Amino acid sequence: MNASSGGSAEHDAGPGHLEREVKLAAWPGFALPDLDRVVPWVNAGAASEDVLDAVYVDTPDLRLVRWGITVRHRQGGGEDGWTVKLPSFDGTEGSAGGLARAEHAFPGDVAAVPPGALELLRAFVRRAELGPVAHLHTRRRTLALLDGGGRPVGEVDDDEVSVLDGERVAARFREIEVEIGPSVPATLLDAVVARLREAGAGAPDPTPKLVRALGPRALAAPEVSSPELGDEATVGDVVRHAMASGVRRILVHDPLVRLDTGAEAVHQMRVGTRRLRSDLRTFHRVLEPGWADGWRDELKWLAGVLGEVRDADVLDERLCAACRQLDRTDTAHATILLRRLGGHRAAAYERLSAALQADRYVALLDQLVAAAAAPALVAEAEEPAREALPELVRKPWRKLVEEVAGLPDDPPDEALHHVRIRAKRARYAAEAASVVVPKAARHAKAIAGLQGVLGDHHDAVVAEQWLRSEAAELHGSDAVAAGVLVAAQRADAARLRGEWRSAWKEASRRKVAGWLHG
Repeated sequence: MNASSGGSAEHDAGPGHLEREVKLAAWPGFALPDLDRVVPWVNAGAASEDVLDAVYVDTPDLRLVRWGITVRHRQGGGEDGWTVKLPSFDGTEGSAGGLARAEHAFPGDVAAVPPGALELLRAFVRRAELGPVAHLHTRRRTLALLDGGGRPVGEVDDDEVSVLDGERVAARFREIEVEIGPSVPATLLDAVVARLREAGAGAPDPTPKLVRALGPRALAAPEVSSPELGDEATVGDVVRHAMASGVRRILVHDPLVRLDTGAEAVHQMRVGTRRLRSDLRTFHRVLEPGWADGWRDELKWLAGVLGEVRDADVLDERLCAACRQLDRTDTAHATILLRRLGGHRAAAYERLSAALQADRYVALLDQLVAAAAAPALVAEAEEPAREALPELVRKPWRKLVEEVAGLPDDPPDEALHHVRIRAKRARYAAEAASVVVPKAARHAKAIAGLQGVLGDHHDAVVAEQWLRSEAAELHGSDAVAAGVLVAAQRADAARLRGEWRSAWKEASRRKVAGWLHG
């Protein structure tokens, strides 16, 4: 099957249709119950029947389905094209034991996975080949669920599935799927599932058809997974956990960044790069010298292109909030600044998109996945984590203490910015340790409070600087509105200057930071 990676991502499905569904097993003699008025505002529509033919593709090691991702080409039931289903990745379950997944549809025949779908999957597939892994033939009986006005709000699908091996039927199973629309109250899903269970259907089971068809291999852990850590964990176990968490954060947010679903996806992907770089510093003593040299700088490059977009998103959020405090006259004139910022953000996102399509990025992901699977550890990594971690985390904390101690009474903005950077590194180190040292979690939370205040202060300073640079080209009422926004940012920065020392006092209390010293 042709799986060419040429071309940029085609977002045929936009942000994706949110699928909220529950699957239930059904025995051969099961009969759908009457679902009319299953809730007072829903009626059962007429039933329809379809024959569906679906080919699923994956890598030879079933990389996608192990992540919970399915990619299929299906014909029948009004469909003739490709669908990519992406899970939430955080394990969030829908109502009644179901799952919420985003569906992205792409036109194209079964001979080739469309370029847009490939781009959406790039972080997971990387340089692997995609090919058919399952062929399912389904006889589907669909019962529509309609509101009082006759509009569809959901449906119940009764599927008899045949798993084909060439012309031979290798297995058969039956399942009932209940699906509701994204804005429909979850009470409908709960009520339908309860009625089906009363009629003899099995318990909710989120297992996709593809997994049932492929068997145990499809249930293996994703290629990047964080190990469970107990009291006997070693420092090496903590390193593996931290590395896997950072790499996973990058991978699972990649599709959302490509779809440009919002500021949070870019933020989380950037956090993944920063945490990994922080972990390399924290655990350098137990890592082989030079092991990360090949991709440490590449992480910095990726963080940079993500940072351009993230900085624009933060500035936009701050200025939009400030604009809501203006009177109507000034707000109208302030929109010119927001339009300019939107242009800057669009250009930054274009550069980010190009980076995500580059071979350089794919090579980095391959290195990161390999590093998460097998970090190069030295003998000291076998030390008990509970005993060794305080000493490892003490260094970034000590640097933060020294940075604060060296501040004058009225520190310049740049000095506070450096404290924020030190706080972030100390926080990440404490969070890495918290998986086996519970007291570290409280300390990390307190440091996060300090980082938050200093981060807001830095954002206010940057916003004022940006406004001043843009206002130089404005005249009249536009310039007046910019001046009002400048004054608001300056006032916010001054307020935050008065708060950061309280946050530092909390983070440095002996009761909070004492775990570092035994």
